[in-house]
Amino acid sequence: MGNELIINSTDNNCRIALLKDGNLFEYQVEKEDNKFKVGDIYLGVIKKVVPSLNASFVDVGYKKDAFLHYLDLGPQFNSLKKAIQFVRHQQGNVKNLANFVVEPSIDKLGKIGDLLTKGQEVLVQIVKEPISSKGPRIASELTLPGRYMILIPFVDTISISKKITNPEERDRLHRLIASIKPKNFGVIVRTVAKGIDVATLDRDLKDLIDKWKKGIEQLAAALPGEKVIGEVNRAYTILRDMLNESFDSIVVDDQLLYTEIKQYIHTIAPDKEKILKFHQGKIKLFEQLGIERQLKTLFGQTVGIEGGGYLVIEHTEAMHVIDVNSGNRAVDEEGKMALNVNLAAAQEIARQLRLRDMGGIIVVDFIDIKDLEDRKLLYQKMKELMKEDRAKTSVLPLSKFSIMQITRQRVRPEMNVVTRELCPSCNGTGKIDASILVSERIEENLRFVLMNQNEKGIRLLVHPYLYAYFTKNMISKRLKWFLKYGRWVTLVEDSSMAITDYKLVNQNQEEIELH
Repeated sequence: MGNELIINSTDNNCRIALLKDGNLFEYQVEKEDNKFKVGDIYLGVIKKVVPSLNASFVDVGYKKDAFLHYLDLGPQFNSLKKAIQFVRHQQGNVKNLANFVVEPSIDKLGKIGDLLTKGQEVLVQIVKEPISSKGPRIASELTLPGRYMILIPFVDTISISKKITNPEERDRLHRLIASIKPKNFGVIVRTVAKGIDVATLDRDLKDLIDKWKKGIEQLAAALPGEKVIGEVNRAYTILRDMLNESFDSIVVDDQLLYTEIKQYIHTIAPDKEKILKFHQGKIKLFEQLGIERQLKTLFGQTVGIEGGGYLVIEHTEAMHVIDVNSGNRAVDEEGKMALNVNLAAAQEIARQLRLRDMGGIIVVDFIDIKDLEDRKLLYQKMKELMKEDRAKTSVLPLSKFSIMQITRQRVRPEMNVVTRELCPSCNGTGKIDASILVSERIEENLRFVLMNQNEKGIRLLVHPYLYAYFTKNMISKRLKWFLKYGRWVTLVEDSSMAITDYKLVNQNQEEIELH
């Protein structure tokens, strides 16, 4: 099935789901009023210089001042500062940097007070979105990302992605970029540029140069705290950064967004236009593809893992803690069962970190394994799984207590989906686990009882909503059970039960114990 990008547009936001073989792998919500996205460039004003931190606080229009450290100024900060003065005071044209005299690089061990003063205007780029009570993290080393390359003003270097390992291809790309790159613009060639012809690369480079020129035009009349160059929305960003041969389908349910994305794909990858589809069905897009159900099951405190076992995910102010449990599976003395559960857990943990966009320090408490080779195998597996993550990550080996520490770059607030609903049976005074799963749990327990226990006269007591769900239609769920198992189940409505509660009783009115 490959990769599918599903985009659901609502009144005030855009929900983006990336599926791999039908399983939710990445989820983002793009709100219409979401300012300060990673990559946006603002005209900021220095509010305070703090020599003890070698940093400053910058007003970019957010309720909290942004944080700018000396090391995030970038080597070419003096050139940027001169360019800002030229544009703001109409002293020269810096749209084209061919005639611009680049200033020497700043001292790596310098002091921020030597470069910045209170009230000074500075161009800054968002590198970390506002999180919790903190303002955005910013940098003055500006970069403009494109489909095949990243443009960096005020430098003259060409860098090739390390993932392109073929020496001949690296040399080819270096020669092509050198032949088309304007003076005083640096370029980082991305991995997807491998095998791309010069005309396509030149078109991508010109688009980035145009973006820079429009930003400079905006800068001339911009007010302090105003956005000068804006990043495209996250749907476009995912397409730009990830669209490749593995993508099989892109489905959109909004006509205007469909048209815009079609034009965008035509620009960056015309051969991929045919995989874009417009959803017109009566059933909502996320509901039809089972994404709503996956959201409810994958964002809870407890998450199941393949083959049995489950994860318990806790969030604290300082870190995230993930506990791996074997569930009903007994851990054997040799530890092979523990290893198998841990390997399956590693797969789900890598997915959860990306899905929830969890950042900072993550501590994982795996099931204890004593064999040194098994511990190495689990460590290597985790490292391999984390390579697919676009965020910067670091994985440390297991401690002797089978504790693993992972750090993951945090650039946006963590994704959170409410997986608890107000209970209709208690008038909203309490909360219950997502009711979307109760019917499946009932059917799973019924299958176990009917196939593995010699119980007779089974009765199922359920809330009226569930009673209707199992008995309505000519070929009801209850009739399907009879045809499948050859035994009749009597359903009983019980309005005193909560919607997620149920009981199985035998002919002696004894409640059947469920596991």
